Formats: sequence, C-alpha cells, structure tokens
Amino acid sequence: MHIRDYAEADWEHVLPILRQVVLAGETYAYDPAWTGERLHEVWVEPPPARTVVAVDAGEILGTAKMGPNRPGRGAHVATASFMVAGAARGRGVGRLLGEHVLDRARADGYAAMQFNAVVETNAAAVHLWTELGFSIVGTVPEAFEHPTLGRVGLHVMHRML
Repeated sequence: MHIRDYAEADWEHVLPILRQVVLAGETYAYDPAWTGERLHEVWVEPPPARTVVAVDAGEILGTAKMGPNRPGRGAHVATASFMVAGAARGRGVGRLLGEHVLDRARADGYAAMQFNAVVETNAAAVHLWTELGFSIVGTVPEAFEHPTLGRVGLHVMHRML
C-alpha cells in the first residue's frame, strides 16, 4: 500500500468512499444531500491544500486532505481530514494516511497540526490520533448530531510537529 497525490481521474473512486462515510453520519457533519460537485469542492481544495489517496494493488482504499487550519496568522498550523472505505478499515489505511500527512506537514514547514472536529464517539479515530501524538485540547459539548446516539461532543485535537 502506498500514498500518492490525488489526480482528477481518481474522483470516480474517491466519491463512493466519501458518500459511504457521509451517509453513515457517524463521523462527518457533511450534508448527505450534497451533490458530487459539492463534495468535490469540499474535499479537493485548491493549493496550498492538497489531497492524497491510499492505493493498494491499484485500488483506492482511502483519502486525506490537508492544508492550513486557518488563513493568515494561523497558517502555520495544519489541519487534515481522512476517509477510509468501509471494506478497508482495520488494515492500517488510516494510520498510513495519518503518518503521511504528518510527514508532509512537517516537510511543508507547519509548526503543528490541529483537528477541529473529531467526533468523541469515533473511538478508532481518537485512539489512532492519540497514538500518533495528538492530545485532546477541548471538547465542544453536543456539537454533532450522531444518527443513533443523539448529540455528542466534538474533540479538538492538537500536536506539535
């Protein structure tokens, strides 16, 4: 498995991953009614942001996007988002994407990385990001409408690079 930069030809394989995650409604606040075009706008942002894909034997298993967390005086802190195909979960795709994004952010000169909205009930993500050196610096109570658990908190997670 390897990580490479996203190419427009990848969209037909990335879109189903995004739709699957968004429709599940457990980890992203994205609107399930968004069109493919709207999802593309949100996921494939213009530079300095970048999007990557995780590929194994020619199959795209996951994707990540990264870039500055805030513009201007906040641009020294990176942020990133990740989605992994349901069938590929538990195979290390998220970890590989996370390590890649951290390495890339460090190489791009960012001082830190911040995740603004990690759903507190997403135990796999919270565990992975903690293992990769992130700390929960705060939790916004009841900020996310989980489809089965109701309103749950969103963690803000951070680590220095």
